[in-house]
Amino acid sequence: MSVLHRRDLPLLLAGASLFLAAPAARAAEGCAGTIFTADEGGASISAVDLASGRVSTVVVPITPHNVQAVADGRRLFAVGTAAGAHGSDHAGANGRLVVLEPVGGAAPRIIAEMPAGRHPGHVVADAAGERAFVTDSEADALIIVDVAQRRVAASIPVGDYPHGLRLSPDGREAWLANVKDGTVSVVDLAEGRQVARIEVGPSPVQVGFLPDGSRAYVSLRGANAVAEIDARSRRVLRRIPVGRGPVQVYATPDGRLLYVANEGTRSAPGTTASVIDVAAGAVVATIETGRGAHGVVVCGTGSRAFVTNLYDNTLAEIDVATQAVLLRIRVGRTPNGVTWSQA
Repeated sequence: MSVLHRRDLPLLLAGASLFLAAPAARAAEGCAGTIFTADEGGASISAVDLASGRVSTVVVPITPHNVQAVADGRRLFAVGTAAGAHGSDHAGANGRLVVLEPVGGAAPRIIAEMPAGRHPGHVVADAAGERAFVTDSEADALIIVDVAQRRVAASIPVGDYPHGLRLSPDGREAWLANVKDGTVSVVDLAEGRQVARIEVGPSPVQVGFLPDGSRAYVSLRGANAVAEIDARSRRVLRRIPVGRGPVQVYATPDGRLLYVANEGTRSAPGTTASVIDVAAGAVVATIETGRGAHGVVVCGTGSRAFVTNLYDNTLAEIDVATQAVLLRIRVGRTPNGVTWSQA
């Protein structure tokens, strides 16, 4: 897949806690709102305003591994460990959840901080933003945080080393990828317990759903593949080969395509995103995004996909219609997780 001319957006220091990038020459056509990246290496969150192309980055008190916007865009959640508490190893540190308020495409404002287990990997929230769900890899648990009370309300045992998670589209279940035992845990949120454990393959990292909830997809880093699961029967239907070291996965709103970020390894970074045709169950495009492709999200209209590149400190913007990279936008250092907000 050919790549359009690269246009990196340089960061300009504007203060101790705020960086501003030069505006892009064009807005993301048909895709409004803001993209947020969790800049783990810089202890920051970057906000990319899709209307203007402006990038704002705010320093946070954690090294954020992942970030997630609430459905209505009013709140943003980020998880990590206290900034400066570790190098590349989270183990033994106290996990923290930071709640932020998006500010019209500008840098989000921090409004709360609270405990989130020992080694938080990913975070998602319910539709109201009242409960945050966090994987605690060290405790082998799903942590449920009461946001208003700023406390851990429950800890539910799951598989070995849970990392990525997503809520089912109906909000009734949390599906967690357990890296070390090759399974996905299904947690019934009303019952507060694991109700299924699905064998998927080596080193599952993250889960994604089709919008109708009929299928779940799990990246298998140890197999360079994505497992497709019938969400009702909990049965693996097939494993689809992708690039090296797949990490995050995300479907388009129409459920036709699935984007997979292929991170590779630290010594041999992957540089691509695979695009899977869901009906065919096969890769139909491989896109060069940047070194260490990690996080992926598709905006609400489905016109653009975005991939974070760990080792380039960039966010690649992809035209879903042509599968061409339109921009590589410079964000904070070592961007991991990524989310889209309509705000």
